[in-house]
Amino acid sequence: MTTGYISDIRFRTHTLQGHPEHAGRLVAVHQQLEAEKLFERCVRLPADLASIKTLHAVHTPSYIAELEKTAHASKMTRFGRDTYVLPQSYEIARLAAGGTLNLVRAVMQGEVQNGFALVRPPGHHATAGQGMGFCLLNNVAIAAAQIQQQNQRVLILDYDVHHGNGTQDIFYNSPDVFYISTHQSPLYPGTGALYETGEGPGVGYTLNIPLAPGAGDKSFQLVCDEIVVPAIRRFRPQIMLVSAGFDAHWMDPLANLTVTLTGFDHMTRTLIGLANELCDGRIVFVMEGGYDLQVLSYAWVNVVRALLGDTEMVDPLRPNRLPAEPRVELLLQHIKQVHELN
Repeated sequence: MTTGYISDIRFRTHTLQGHPEHAGRLVAVHQQLEAEKLFERCVRLPADLASIKTLHAVHTPSYIAELEKTAHASKMTRFGRDTYVLPQSYEIARLAAGGTLNLVRAVMQGEVQNGFALVRPPGHHATAGQGMGFCLLNNVAIAAAQIQQQNQRVLILDYDVHHGNGTQDIFYNSPDVFYISTHQSPLYPGTGALYETGEGPGVGYTLNIPLAPGAGDKSFQLVCDEIVVPAIRRFRPQIMLVSAGFDAHWMDPLANLTVTLTGFDHMTRTLIGLANELCDGRIVFVMEGGYDLQVLSYAWVNVVRALLGDTEMVDPLRPNRLPAEPRVELLLQHIKQVHELN
């Protein structure tokens, strides 16, 4: 199978020393993929600036205008306390969105079978009218909206530890984009309750799986096998987009789940298997969070190997023992009732 990817050195110019979301995240991933000689087995695609028209399909004109003004500022701007915007950040965010869209188009057109987008700044917290949570433009949502306009069903699976409130909000009324999120709760941004299921024609097309602190591989596997798989099979998407954040790992400094690289690999390979079964293998993984550089590097190695069809994975960071996980069975029962998955 042919795997395409997006990567551009310009993504590194949006960075702030001491901030969790910095260019070193991308550098670490690149170094590990190069060491494993994985880039040479994939097809590199260009990252172009997303057009203003494309951005307006997801984000409000007033927000894009506000973001564009930061390009002319003499110093850093902040959206809230956690999201920095440098004079170059507007262009880099458009590059990340445009690169993600190029890859998704290539997959839809059969130029490559699947792919991964190593882009930043990340996107899933960016709402239609606001940048937040380290995110400026919603890369996955921008790509999904373009596919949606072609009357195609899009599945977005978000396993970042933080709920993708922006992606949920953007498609909350849509039956064409099915948004599924696994995330820690309570945790930033405070959204993603089980009973947030969509509005109007979009009722039932948002599926939230809020996990208690301490949940790990066992919970991830049960969620994947008992909720994610039947829900995706029922929806029958024509392409699958994955907001791939690895901050649910037990070593991540910003959250309290205990997933290992092995747990992520089970989810990844299950999703790729579903893509092969339901939509001719069309699946794209897009970089979101993950703030331990070792975890991030090995996690992306495993994603790329799985996309290429390799059977081996690596988990050198697995501890000898993890604390017992909270029980997840009652949560799964409630989700099955709400979404009629029994």
